[in-house]
Amino acid sequence: MNDISYKLGVSKIFPCNYLPEQEERLLIAIDDRLANSESYGWLMTQGFRRSGEQSYRPHCPQCNACQSIRVITNDFLPSKSQKRSKKRNSHFIIKQSAQLKDSYYPLFENYINTLHQDGSMYPASFEQFKSFLSCNITKQLFIETWAPVTQENGLCEETLVCVAVTDVLSNGLSAVYTFYHPEYKNHGLGVFSILTQLSFCQQMSLPYLYLGYQIDDCQKMNYKDRYFPFERFIAGEWLLNSKASTNNHTIAK
Repeated sequence: MNDISYKLGVSKIFPCNYLPEQEERLLIAIDDRLANSESYGWLMTQGFRRSGEQSYRPHCPQCNACQSIRVITNDFLPSKSQKRSKKRNSHFIIKQSAQLKDSYYPLFENYINTLHQDGSMYPASFEQFKSFLSCNITKQLFIETWAPVTQENGLCEETLVCVAVTDVLSNGLSAVYTFYHPEYKNHGLGVFSILTQLSFCQQMSLPYLYLGYQIDDCQKMNYKDRYFPFERFIAGEWLLNSKASTNNHTIAK
């Protein structure tokens, strides 16, 4: 695919949503030939992400803070805190779906309207939910986390508390978005969902879990470099980061 030229668009410059006083611009894959699973997987190897049906990559005038990260799943070793997360949440029941269910919306709405009132998606709407999370260019995997809840009558029922929206690529999974019940925030479901996605990668023999953009100076976006070992996409190369060494090493493709 590297020998083929594709048509890309460049967005207008607008204020950055993550770093104050910075300006943001996007490189957008607008070529129809890129709107398929194989091409989307290739775009991910070039540092792109997806929102709805649109694949994009930061193309900012004077900033390169957004750096794509992918975890090397076969070599992943959980930290002590990540092991505690798996143990603390081991009572949850994990299920999966291949489609975006309308029944997810109340959970999504509660999550956005309770925990992200300062974000661009507030207030939540069903139309936004569908356009943001659904996708026709690649297969999807919706990883559901259910909590067993004992009712007053003594019967145990299952309550959906978290959904991790995940794209299926030829060389990995891509963590698109995770939303959860605000009452379960103390369970660290964001971390637990990444650990669950890593387990799915291992079960599916997929080498990478793409986590999106790491932004070191943004509190909301600087958590993705805690899953070792991982590769960070810098200046067109995937560079290895591991606990054993803080130096970057170029990985041959």
